[in-house]
Amino acid sequence: MTTHTKTLKLRIKDKHCALLNGLSRDVNMVWNYLNELSSRAIRERGQFMSGYDLQKYVAGATKEGLGIPSQTLQQICEEYATRRRQFKKAKLRWRVSNPKSPKRSLGWLPFKKGAVVWRNGQLRYAGKWLSLWDSYGLSQYELRGGSFSQDSRGRWYLNVVVKVEVKQSEGTKSVAIDLGLKDSATTSDGQVVHGRHYRALSEKLAIAQRAGKTDRVRAIHHKISNRRKDEWHKFSRKLVRENGAIFVGNVSSQKLVKTKMAKSTLDAGWSMFKTILEYKCHQAGVVFEEVNEAYTTQTCSECRTIPDASPKGIGDLDVRHWVCGECGAEHDRDVNAARNILARGLAQLVIESAAVEAKACEASVNKAQAEVGSDLPAEGILAL
Repeated sequence: MTTHTKTLKLRIKDKHCALLNGLSRDVNMVWNYLNELSSRAIRERGQFMSGYDLQKYVAGATKEGLGIPSQTLQQICEEYATRRRQFKKAKLRWRVSNPKSPKRSLGWLPFKKGAVVWRNGQLRYAGKWLSLWDSYGLSQYELRGGSFSQDSRGRWYLNVVVKVEVKQSEGTKSVAIDLGLKDSATTSDGQVVHGRHYRALSEKLAIAQRAGKTDRVRAIHHKISNRRKDEWHKFSRKLVRENGAIFVGNVSSQKLVKTKMAKSTLDAGWSMFKTILEYKCHQAGVVFEEVNEAYTTQTCSECRTIPDASPKGIGDLDVRHWVCGECGAEHDRDVNAARNILARGLAQLVIESAAVEAKACEASVNKAQAEVGSDLPAEGILAL
């Protein structure tokens, strides 16, 4: 068992929405004040104020009647300074509180460790007790920093960082994954994730959009997102539990979204899957590698050649099964690509392991030379 940090997301009960909406308006007001203050300091004095500098201007605001606690004020200052550096801008966007504005900012309430307390099934924040659906058992965790966040339907969630013990994977096999559009993911051992959740609900979504039912449209979009996320979490957990090494093709969704396949690319959710899989592999001690997948679809996984019969280019995307003209092997398009990715991944892993061993050997030789004297050649040190 190893200890890792993890962010838990739990839904706050709707009876507290009015309270949290009011606190989020205070956050927006503080953010906009910092935005104007920072931009004036840059414009008039050429000074880029840090989070510590900004905190001096909001100190004591809670005692003057502002609803949000001092820890939240400090966190807003730090977050503002961080985002300004990240986007390299002198002034960031305003946070809009008007619920009727199309530019309305979703609610956000950051907090530091110690600002929230869990007791008797409720969460205490800003002097108020909040009820939520505790699906994780928060009483067994030490709550650290986090935030309250609002989604497009007006629902509020608690996002809190905790330390969890993760069981190391006992899997010994290796598997590779080919990411695609017809099937979102196909493994080298034949497992398939079909995906296409947006396509499954596109008809209902279109009806709601034509009828102008905004709430229904938002609900369908959230259902699509939740289905996709649930499928990726279950699939990634199964892979991590059964395998010791996982390899994924380095397909670029950023390039494909600029083509006619943009809708299918976004529906597949490749980036989400790779992010989920990578952190789960890291926690469970499983090797995770991205592999160059160029020509993996065209190459026969049995004889390692590119025969004339293999599918090539966009024109052959409808070719799902083919027979190698060199060795006669029958292939499923995606499974064959996944097997080629597996072979490349294992070869890449061997090269990386050899490089690490060579570096360690070089370090030991240098250390030995320093101990016995630089006049002794390396061959003599190795002989010792």
